[in-house]
Amino acid sequence: MPQTLIERTPILPQPAHDVSDAPQQRLKALEGKPPGSLVIHEIYRSIQGESTFAGLPCVFVRLTACQLRCGYCDTKHAFKQGETLALDEVLARALALGGNLVELTGGEPLLQPEVFPLMTRLADAGRTVLLETSGALDIGPVDARVHIILDLKTPGSGEVDANLWSNLARLKARDEVKFVLCDRRDFEWAVEQVRRYELTDRCPVLFSTAFGQLSPTELAAWVLESGLPVRLQLQMHKILWDPSARGV
Repeated sequence: MPQTLIERTPILPQPAHDVSDAPQQRLKALEGKPPGSLVIHEIYRSIQGESTFAGLPCVFVRLTACQLRCGYCDTKHAFKQGETLALDEVLARALALGGNLVELTGGEPLLQPEVFPLMTRLADAGRTVLLETSGALDIGPVDARVHIILDLKTPGSGEVDANLWSNLARLKARDEVKFVLCDRRDFEWAVEQVRRYELTDRCPVLFSTAFGQLSPTELAAWVLESGLPVRLQLQMHKILWDPSARGV
């Protein structure tokens, strides 16, 4: 029988940027991880709050660690906290929660090589698999059945230089590109990339606001003015539950 949701534990507000978190320390949580295992922050079932799959029940497998430090990040708790589990155990826990939709997220899931066979085995088990990735790491090895949600970093994120632009040529029609926007400058930058790389001809494109920094109503007006066939995305889970809640 599918398990219930884990307890939603509010987290305390954290600084937008931890200047003491040096780049060479960002992957410390993965040091000493045995081959064939993954460091997992949490596995839970909830409602998918983003992407074209928004509103559907979904099992989330959140992996620990990220090499980036976006100023608006809302999952800082996944930077260092995690449990080391064998790949078979992660697969069993995800499948035990039931449902047809599974998302691999983080942190940055592609930092751990074992995530690639995990995605393949989930797809082999008949699951629709989503991958939420920053776009700073090569998506080439990802199983072709996986729906990749590529989060291109904007200037407002503080990590625009991390974008691996060669990833855009690897996008499939089933994939999606997401832009999290902090302000008008970010919006204009995103519009430029959409047009330059003809992204809406490749796959769905999502425009989202950095929570608390940009009004969705204002973004909606900009999208209409642009004439682009992009999808305005709201973080549904932050509407349904406390924006700082975990396990949702």
